[in-house]
Amino acid sequence: MNIVELRNITKQYPGSVKKANNNISLDLREGEILCVAGENGAGKTTLMKILCGLEKYDGGEIFINGNISMVHQHFMLFPEYTAAENIVMGFEPRKYGIFFDVEKANRICEKIISDNNFSIKADAKVKDLTLGEMQQVEICRVLYHDAQIIILDEPTSILTEHEIKSLFKTLKTLVNNGKSIILITHKLNEIKQISDRVAILRKGQLVDVKEVSQTDEFEIAKMMMGDEKIPPSIYTNGGGKKDNVIEFDNVSVKRRGQKRPLLDKVSFSVNSNEILGFAGVGGNGLGVIEAVLGGFLHPAEGRILHRGKDISKLNIRKLRNQGLSFVPADRVKVGSAGAATIEENMIINMRNKYFSFDYKNLTKKNEISEEINSWLKKYNIETSDLKQKAGTLSGGNLQKLILARELNQFKDYVVFSEPTWGLDIASAGFIKGEIDALRKKGAAIILISTNLEEIIELADRIIVMYRGKIAGEFVNDQNSGIKELIGNCMQGLGAAL
Repeated sequence: MNIVELRNITKQYPGSVKKANNNISLDLREGEILCVAGENGAGKTTLMKILCGLEKYDGGEIFINGNISMVHQHFMLFPEYTAAENIVMGFEPRKYGIFFDVEKANRICEKIISDNNFSIKADAKVKDLTLGEMQQVEICRVLYHDAQIIILDEPTSILTEHEIKSLFKTLKTLVNNGKSIILITHKLNEIKQISDRVAILRKGQLVDVKEVSQTDEFEIAKMMMGDEKIPPSIYTNGGGKKDNVIEFDNVSVKRRGQKRPLLDKVSFSVNSNEILGFAGVGGNGLGVIEAVLGGFLHPAEGRILHRGKDISKLNIRKLRNQGLSFVPADRVKVGSAGAATIEENMIINMRNKYFSFDYKNLTKKNEISEEINSWLKKYNIETSDLKQKAGTLSGGNLQKLILARELNQFKDYVVFSEPTWGLDIASAGFIKGEIDALRKKGAAIILISTNLEEIIELADRIIVMYRGKIAGEFVNDQNSGIKELIGNCMQGLGAAL
């Protein structure tokens, strides 16, 4: 029995020559997990937003039997409120029929959290949570509303392997209890692992719908990319002289009123021609290291050195002048300005290059456009106009825009936090190749990622964070047992220094 039917859905955004969705017909069966797969810009999220009523469609019909909730790739949370307040918002339990019953809300949410083996606390402020923990809040909110149809947009992009296993266990339990789930993803191993069927979209059109048991990863990848080839994943150590570029010297970061430091006497260094990876479960210091390196938090104790110079108190603009390129985990709020154009986002760090001349000068404007268009082509960023607002781009295309900007303006060292989050197979492979090429050019690279496979694939050395401290450091020799060793270290089950 079908619980959802989409018939001939068509959507074209104003000003675009391409249809985001072109005559798509698709159904969701009751009690199944359907994966909607495709590369960035294939139309996956647009189609699901249409299904949820968040986007208007130009043509077609939709039939639904039940309530729908969607967990978005970009979180829709209020940072100053607690997890429980976000979960119950709009349907708050009341005391005496009037007042918000905080204690009851916390009890309800703690049960949802416990039943699904999540790590968040109901009374924790969202602003203090990691991205992975924020996603848990979003999922808990869907569970609180008891929707029959649940849509998840790239839910595993920022989760650790342990969290992914827990999420998949939850999804299977939900299906066994009568829920129907649509999972938007581009990860082939996840499609095979979790879904019953897979619908493949490419360039706004439905290519095919396959029973997962009757297909394989290669066939799915081929349908997603057409005649394009997946870039090779060949990574070799860079040569050349290695200089100490960035150093943390007993760095501690503390929050007022909090007993345990966010970072506790952390020391490490990263050299030129090297990728230093940071791994850890959400909430154990990865986000703090990113914030400190980006100039958003400053050490309470210790020093940060750039080629021997103390940069501990510099803001992000001054850090960029020192040689920082920065790809943050939060591409919407930190990495880009959604209300600004693609052109403005691309040249924001190049004012000295372009604005020493009169911006009204046509020759200079042409030079800007030519350079940006070359980046859009190289990084396969789909857009019809440089004046398009960055906030209208798909999540994957926005990530590629930020990466194009930062990689093409590289000076001395780069901080990558979740660089391939939300990217399809081809794009992720291309970006990994670009990161490795930077290392070979002499860059010092700090790679922060909850994707352990990505860390092992790219990093020369790997540091594991646990409860704000360095729990282990590994030389990445690519041996088969390193993943298990790092995984144990991430859970606080042992250290290797």
